Amino acid sequence: MNYTVEADSFINDLSKVAQVRSDVADCLEKIAQTLEKAETEGKEKSGKLGLEAQLEDINGVSKNLRTGVFRLLVLGDMKRGKSTFLNALIGENLLPSDVNPCTAILTVLRYGAQKKVTVYFNDGKSPEELDFQDFKHKYTIDPAEAKQLEENKKPAFPNIDYAVVEYPLPLLEQGIEIVDSPGLNDTEARNELSLGYINNCHAILFVLRASQPCTLGERRYLENYIKGRGLSVFFLINAWDQVREGLIDPDDVEELQEAEGKLRRVFKANLSDYCQVDGHDIYDERVFEISAIKALRRRLKNSSASLEATGFPEFMGALNTFLTKERAIAQLRQARTLARQTCNHTREAIERRIPLLDQDVNQLKQRISSVEPEFTKLSQIRDQFQQEIRSTRDIQAKAIADSFSSYVLSLGDTFETDFLRYQPELNLFDFLNQGKREAFNAALQKAFEQYITDKFAAWTLSAEKELNAAFAQLSISAASYGASYSKVTDQITEKLTGQKVKINANTAPEDDNSPIWTKWAMGLFSLARGNIAGVAMAGAGFDWKNILFNYAAAIGIGYVVTGVTGVFLGPLGLALIGMGVGFVQADQARQQLVKTAKKELVKYLPQVANEQWLPVHEGVKECFDAYEREVIKRINDDIDARKAELDNLLKQKGAFEINRYTELNRLKDLETEINSQWQNIEAVYRNFLASAA
Repeated sequence: MNYTVEADSFINDLSKVAQVRSDVADCLEKIAQTLEKAETEGKEKSGKLGLEAQLEDINGVSKNLRTGVFRLLVLGDMKRGKSTFLNALIGENLLPSDVNPCTAILTVLRYGAQKKVTVYFNDGKSPEELDFQDFKHKYTIDPAEAKQLEENKKPAFPNIDYAVVEYPLPLLEQGIEIVDSPGLNDTEARNELSLGYINNCHAILFVLRASQPCTLGERRYLENYIKGRGLSVFFLINAWDQVREGLIDPDDVEELQEAEGKLRRVFKANLSDYCQVDGHDIYDERVFEISAIKALRRRLKNSSASLEATGFPEFMGALNTFLTKERAIAQLRQARTLARQTCNHTREAIERRIPLLDQDVNQLKQRISSVEPEFTKLSQIRDQFQQEIRSTRDIQAKAIADSFSSYVLSLGDTFETDFLRYQPELNLFDFLNQGKREAFNAALQKAFEQYITDKFAAWTLSAEKELNAAFAQLSISAASYGASYSKVTDQITEKLTGQKVKINANTAPEDDNSPIWTKWAMGLFSLARGNIAGVAMAGAGFDWKNILFNYAAAIGIGYVVTGVTGVFLGPLGLALIGMGVGFVQADQARQQLVKTAKKELVKYLPQVANEQWLPVHEGVKECFDAYEREVIKRINDDIDARKAELDNLLKQKGAFEINRYTELNRLKDLETEINSQWQNIEAVYRNFLASAA
């Protein structure tokens, strides 16, 4: 599918989406205000209706829509033209292209009425606000100094968390935030800094360079951190116009076609695996050949200038479709589903209440007593689901921790083959030179760190697949338990009112009438972070990947590396020295290096497997515990609300005579108002779908 969108059109579309989100948020806020007022008035009337949970969720979604942004994470190796690309995208030479990425400061670019930079610290220090020039002067360093820090394994700014740049730009004003990450292929600490933001971003913009098609570092990063994670990634091959400049005869059309064709084949071979969604190849919708410098020059002269032949219209068209259609529709669908369910729950609560208004205290007590067995059934359903979650947790925690141990113990089986591509570039016999031995040791340690990191990342992907499958099964179970739960609540309503439960008029074909806790447990919407649940992750009401990531950090890869390298560097040196001066074959020397490393590594692996089994186990366990806590809390809240609704009515009945006519009108007005706002949301949603088609 081919899309072309210019900068102004892109901003206009974002503005339309922002307006729609604002309209839906207005309706949700009116629903929340109406519910809050009704519950307050109910205290002096026939009692509250027990809609606190709905009120809390409506407020959460409304806030997310009101303050929500489209957050883009820009990744890429150093010297790929990331700053130039970002300046071209925002239409202003805002980010200095000569700022060295070794500052290692992750920067969030967002809208602000005034130009300023705020630096946030990780040591409890208060944020620091400063202007652009001071920021550049204080938090950028000379490349030579950066290199020295890297060799000494010291971060440039260890106490800095991130920086926020605020700027009054039209693009940012429409709800776009851009997260500019440090360069990849630098240090693992910096890579982890960037990775920590991935789950909080809507799309990743991965910048490559035409003159350096998919380096080993880029391929390793894509394989370890991008592939198989269900992320929406746009690949931007920058400096494509320089392909012509590199030809002997830039005007030779055939030579240019051949050179470009060769490059396209190389990039497709390397990137196609990361452009697969549910078995569909979307390479043409995710990979773009751009010239950032050409686009920037045009926009600096004229912000409305055509960007034809820069690749930007095609890229911005695809991004436009993703952000203003796919992503926006998902966000609005979440709000629409919750509003519809709130409307239904309000109507049901009112229908339960009205028949009970005519009953005296004794009759009401008898009816409440008659539904006690049903409330017991609700608790039993809760307990059954809780037990299944815990059983799944225990099985998965042990299985994945055992998997980690087995994986670690098996590293020695393939080490000789695997480690070949990581070996230091230094001459191995530099190790025999006392003056160069330290440099050799450092190179070997760095190579081993990369090997361990890559191996750990590969195992993590397999662990994620296991967790995805487990949460997918819990999603199916949640639907089943939810259906049983609804049958019991229908029985409660029928016993209390003496009437058959009616089919909800507001129930859409794609949405059943299961309780809201079921929707959360199935991952249909997430309220805590404002994220839309991904297809791959069933329990999306919490961020289990970040939970696991935090525990993974506790495994201490640096500790593992330090321990292992410290153990084998000594024997390795003896082995090399023992070769004698006459041993001059590099291949034999390399083989000896790998054999010695393997011998010492294998000695250490059982200790690593044993010591790190528990952190992995606890990390997986916490994923399910977090899921259980939220699910059970929501079920308990629902049961308690239903009981409180009856208790409140009984208390009011015993305290004073309720004016049935006045109360009936109040409840009917409540139902009418909530339904009206729901219809407004439905109209906005359908109009948006029609305009996005």
